Amino acid sequence: MAINIYRRKENQLAFQEYSSYDGLGLGELVRKGEVTASELLEEAIARVERHNDKINAVVYTFYDKAREMARRKPGHGPFEGVPFLLKDILGECEGVPTRFGSRYFPAFPSPNDSELVARYKRAGLIPFGKTNAPEFGLPPITEPQLYGPARNPWNTDYTPGGSSGGSAAAVAAGVVPLAHGNDIGGSIRIPAACCGLVGLKPTRGRNSFAPNYGDLMGGLICEHVVSRTVRDSAAALDATEGPVAGDPYFAPPKMHPYIKEVSTDPGRLRIAFWDHGPKNEPIHEEAVAAVREAAKLCSELGHEVEEAAPTLDYDEAASAFFTVFAAGLAFPIETLKQLTGVQPSLENLESLTLNFYEMGRQITAAQYLMAVATLQRLSRQLATFFETHDIWVTPTLGCPPLKVGTIDFQSPSASMLDQRIATFSHVNPFYNVTGQPAISLPLHWTTEGLPLGVLFGGKYGDEATLFRLAGQIELARPWKDRHPSVWG
Repeated sequence: MAINIYRRKENQLAFQEYSSYDGLGLGELVRKGEVTASELLEEAIARVERHNDKINAVVYTFYDKAREMARRKPGHGPFEGVPFLLKDILGECEGVPTRFGSRYFPAFPSPNDSELVARYKRAGLIPFGKTNAPEFGLPPITEPQLYGPARNPWNTDYTPGGSSGGSAAAVAAGVVPLAHGNDIGGSIRIPAACCGLVGLKPTRGRNSFAPNYGDLMGGLICEHVVSRTVRDSAAALDATEGPVAGDPYFAPPKMHPYIKEVSTDPGRLRIAFWDHGPKNEPIHEEAVAAVREAAKLCSELGHEVEEAAPTLDYDEAASAFFTVFAAGLAFPIETLKQLTGVQPSLENLESLTLNFYEMGRQITAAQYLMAVATLQRLSRQLATFFETHDIWVTPTLGCPPLKVGTIDFQSPSASMLDQRIATFSHVNPFYNVTGQPAISLPLHWTTEGLPLGVLFGGKYGDEATLFRLAGQIELARPWKDRHPSVWG
């Protein structure tokens, strides 16, 4: 492709084909000297200014800080000079505030980069903004009172999902090729599914929380990116994976670079698929269609495919999960209360958050440890299923993306136990419980033109097989030329 650089105002250069490249493609152009990091950054900034009033994806910018980074002599990172966005949950960047989508969280600038962000920068990525997220990342829908709702570039009446909804909306709209996210019950995979993107939840401990955290919510949380291509997801994980001394746990070491796995033949895999809910209940017909199309594709690609699901007590798992989740929410709020002296209330917290916090702060240490033990026992049950199957395929979502405002998070009765949240989230929390990796791929669009991803779950520590299969599927059913109405 010929590189088309055109003039914009004030003698700035802009890169016309910017959004036709993924992150690795842009990084290669910078290393070759065919475009500069500054030119890419200005194009990304222009796209924020052009699209953000429609999708409300970016909630804080630090353009001058990013411009200083872009002016430095390029290095040799895989994403050299590529603009990047960090989610407003974790993703600590020196001098930049992170507010967890909450009025209760003060806008304190971070005193340091997290290890993850430092590794992003070493890979050549240039952070320049923070993305929208629901308050404390609780619901799988991004509509915080602090920032207002993020909107789906495919149809702005609908949610981009959550909690990494702002990041997914920005990537789907072509603002950046990949963006930071984190995942406690599907918060990378759900927005990827809503926005037509690739979203991998890595194995527990694959990416470190150093230096500020060790164990977060009993190991439920992990971090990675949403991207438009499988290879960007693989290269980003290559750039960030690996433990730091003192980490409480870490993932088994990889055998080969993940970027090489994307082009490696996966062989004949044993794949199970499931087109019901976690309690064997019916799910939306579009979700059924999505997973059946994916199962058919896997069979056509030569894999051994059967309909099967692990046997788990869903009610027991949900109870233990929400016990750990609620206690995990109480931790940062109680910490902030101690530091600031500000009492949590409806004046500074959304009703959903306050109700869940009240639940969390009443959980005893014994109840918390009992819940952790329950989740560990259930993890072994799910691991047994993967002794006879390499991959489990399900819809990422139990229903298509919801309309903005479907759930009132300010209602006095707002609850994380809302059945609409459970249906939408589908089986995603299982992988946070077990620590196993899972990747959502954009393989289905509804009759209304909305994406609805398909989820591929793998064995603990086995991102390699997921990347091999995802690379094979991307080649067989490419999605890169499908763009939303808010694009470019």
